[in-house]
Amino acid sequence: MDTAGCLVLGRTKPALALLGGFFAEGRAAKTYWAVVRGGPAAEAGEVSARLMKRSTARDGWWMAVDPAGLPAATAWRVLGRGPEGLAWLELTPRTGRTHQIRVHCAHLGCPILGDPRYGGGEGRMHLLARSIALPLDPPVRATAEPPPHMREALSACGWRP
Repeated sequence: MDTAGCLVLGRTKPALALLGGFFAEGRAAKTYWAVVRGGPAAEAGEVSARLMKRSTARDGWWMAVDPAGLPAATAWRVLGRGPEGLAWLELTPRTGRTHQIRVHCAHLGCPILGDPRYGGGEGRMHLLARSIALPLDPPVRATAEPPPHMREALSACGWRP
């Protein structure tokens, strides 16, 4: 809901089934950009941390790293670093769990800027579904430009439009 960028929608039941199969089989390639607080020490890596849904009457629901949860893996690399510990990450989910990118960034110790649920503070979330590729015939690929609210932080980390 708070993520900007590419979104795939199916308008018919057969289209939904086809798209669902691409995602379930790992054949849909998705790439995200995020600006995070306190970037990782390394330049690239992969987070493999199982995720489980949690909820309370007071706080609502959220996802948490839990050994009893479902497998989740996200590859990441630093595209740039900025002032005050900001970093610009490219993230590629290997699985498709709810809030996976957000929880994995927080688990790395670098929550997404503007993500109050997982430690990134108030404001607009700095998470962009940058691109998606689908193995249709012919193949379909879409790329999204960063929204206005992300541009200043991305520029501080080295992004040039």
